[in-house]
Amino acid sequence: MVLRAPLGGLYRHVMDLTEALSMRGHQLGIVMDSKLSDAQTGERLRALSTPPLLGVHRMPISRLLGGHDISATLKIRKIADQHEVDVLHGHGAKGGFNARMARWGSKKRIAAYTPHGGVLNYERKSLIGRTLRTIEKIVLPLTDAMIFESEFVRTSFVEQIGPVPRLGPVILNGLERSEFEPLDPELAEFDFSFVGELRAVKGISHLLDALAGVRRPDGSPATLLIGGGGPEESNIRAQIKRLGLGERVTLAGVQPAREVFARAHYVVMPSLAESLPYVALEAAAAQKPLIATDVGGVKEIFGPTASHLLPAADADALQKAMQAYLDRPETALEEMYQRLDWIKSNFSMARMADAIENTYYEALERR
Repeated sequence: MVLRAPLGGLYRHVMDLTEALSMRGHQLGIVMDSKLSDAQTGERLRALSTPPLLGVHRMPISRLLGGHDISATLKIRKIADQHEVDVLHGHGAKGGFNARMARWGSKKRIAAYTPHGGVLNYERKSLIGRTLRTIEKIVLPLTDAMIFESEFVRTSFVEQIGPVPRLGPVILNGLERSEFEPLDPELAEFDFSFVGELRAVKGISHLLDALAGVRRPDGSPATLLIGGGGPEESNIRAQIKRLGLGERVTLAGVQPAREVFARAHYVVMPSLAESLPYVALEAAAAQKPLIATDVGGVKEIFGPTASHLLPAADADALQKAMQAYLDRPETALEEMYQRLDWIKSNFSMARMADAIENTYYEALERR
């Protein structure tokens, strides 16, 4: 498994897949950046039932392309040769690039690639967006299998990059059965919660603008718990101060999602762009009513409740939806149970692992 940043949903996906495939008798190794981490990076590794048998290899992997990628690629290829690796699976734009370059010229192994949004999230007309899409087209022939986490990402990839070579299944992210255990409502001390990286693309500024006008039925101001860390934290704190929300908003730092969900009645995901966000899956599985924007593959998560999704970057729409949840909690719960049934039926960890394992075998047979 090759990735850059051991953070967020992409990292969770890699850890889940590593655990599931290890339990099936496969030998796994992980390559990731040596500088990036948060409070959950080490904890997720330690939570694996057995350490990856092929090791955890940390090395400098920068966000942008450069001469350092030659060094990273050579190191990954050396690790793969040393352990006689059959599959290099790159996650995210940079992980996918390094994995496929390390596979270049080898007839012994295959390269799989899961974009997780990746280059598709960059503005198409920007220089970096055009550059990264060109690079994707160049390395595409080195890809033995594309594994898309949502139909949205697959459609976007074909539209922006080109036809998928060889294998290109859509394999939805999965959840463990234990994640469907409901949280104790008595633990909820906030009205709303947000979980995610503190980045502009997560739409937190719009959430704060919306919160300012939301009131409980008794007229008191609604409250918000924010779980996560990231480069926008100082800007978020400044906006909280500017809007006079200091008594209403608490920044909890990086914590497990369920711990943050447990402390609020409702979850809000105001993202401006997503792939197939684990936060939405985890909130629904935890039986928390969820307000979300219509971005990426979120429609695939919301299923029969997709009509309730909101336009992105619309604080007024967020405010109305948040107010409606407080005013009519029974309606919010009814929608939540509809979504819960859909997710139980379609987002299984076992199903995800089965499909990815079968894709590896099929790609190896075509090698």
